[in-house]
Amino acid sequence: MTDTDTSLRSVTIERTGPGHFVATNARGGTVAFGGASDDGTEFTPVELLLAALGGCTAIDVDVATSRHAEPTRFSVAVTGNKVNDEHGNHMTDLTVTFSVSFPDGEGDGGGGADRARAILPRAVKSSHDRLCTVSRTVELGTPVTARVQEA
Repeated sequence: MTDTDTSLRSVTIERTGPGHFVATNARGGTVAFGGASDDGTEFTPVELLLAALGGCTAIDVDVATSRHAEPTRFSVAVTGNKVNDEHGNHMTDLTVTFSVSFPDGEGDGGGGADRARAILPRAVKSSHDRLCTVSRTVELGTPVTARVQEA
């Protein structure tokens, strides 16, 4: 296997009905999405982007902090504005906000909760600045190629 083979990530998207789709990853995981559905239960592609931004950083932060103490609350809110301007449709003002708490005091008696609280801001910054592939890709402005394959 070459380095390119091991770095490749992919999903396949299949249409399941008018305006409804399912994405499948290489491991067989699936997520349904579409336009604004009648019952409002499906994610839109923009909501999936927001979830990917928050989820990527959440994983990094959880790994860094939960090794010291199990959080009592771990919530991430991701917001942004969808605009249509001279650049076409796009998102602006993307913000990822963490609300995380740990047990009062030192938690495990060894200072774990205090350590987790202390490293939380650094873990969020490290994920944003270096680790989270999703937010790094968005911020770097990676080009996207769209093409049609003949059937």
